[in-house]
Amino acid sequence: MPVLRKRLSEFLFPAETDNWLAALRLGLGLQITLYSLSLRNDWNYLLSGTNNGLINRNLAEALLSVESHLVPRLGWLAAFGAHADLNEKTVLSAAWICLLAAGCGLLVGLACRVSAVLAWFLHLCAAKSGGFVSYGVDNFMTIGLFYLMLSPLPDRYSLDWRLRKSRPKHSQLLGFWRRVLQLHLCLIYFFSGLTKCLGSGWWDGSNMWRSLIRPPFNVVDPEILIRWKYLFPAAGVFICFLEIGYPFFIWNSKIRKIWLICICAVHAGIGLTMGMYLFALIMIVLNVAAFGPGVIRAERERISLRPQEVVS
Repeated sequence: MPVLRKRLSEFLFPAETDNWLAALRLGLGLQITLYSLSLRNDWNYLLSGTNNGLINRNLAEALLSVESHLVPRLGWLAAFGAHADLNEKTVLSAAWICLLAAGCGLLVGLACRVSAVLAWFLHLCAAKSGGFVSYGVDNFMTIGLFYLMLSPLPDRYSLDWRLRKSRPKHSQLLGFWRRVLQLHLCLIYFFSGLTKCLGSGWWDGSNMWRSLIRPPFNVVDPEILIRWKYLFPAAGVFICFLEIGYPFFIWNSKIRKIWLICICAVHAGIGLTMGMYLFALIMIVLNVAAFGPGVIRAERERISLRPQEVVS
């Protein structure tokens, strides 16, 4: 038992630098900034609680209350603004400005903790209040921001680190939160791949075909898709294998680089062929932050050993 406890402790609390945290902060800062800018013209239209919006926000929040009254929502901010004699449009505009400012703060590393908490809260409010128009990208953004705001910020590449006189030492929590993020991704990919394998759509390529021709994701010309239709079954099987094998092969230092490049290439392909650029970006950011620094470190060690190998 003592040996098992020691191994478990070493696995959950490994010695770790803050390189992964810097990658996560920069990636999420870029993600939040682009997310905010993409909704600049439609923010009030999508999230309004009045009849002027696309879908009344109150309906989504009413359904959300059935699950829990504690989930953050924009209705809280609107109610708070009403006490200060602020109309809903002003409150929503202020929320958008604060979300954009939080994204920019994460990008430059200024007030990292406050920016991370603010970005997580406001994005979660927007995602839950606009549940009818949100999709997978919002879930993964929430996951990334959750781990970021709990991690030991700031990292050494941030502006906070340069301005702070008493700089924090590397904590074991750096290794812990990275490990939790790694395990979380492994579970996500494994069950995603398992779900794909249970149906026939990914084995015969029909799911890929339907995804690529369904508006508004039909970016690629259908004539091009017809020419390459014979590759869809092979691509579907490859994606299933890639996702199911993720938790088994990504830990191997010899295969990790190949697996990481393949999974990032798949997400990049989804972004380019379906126009889901923000989804592709957040998935690449999470993967690079979770497993990228290990690949870079292993590559540096391999290069540093080359002169010794030549001499020997």
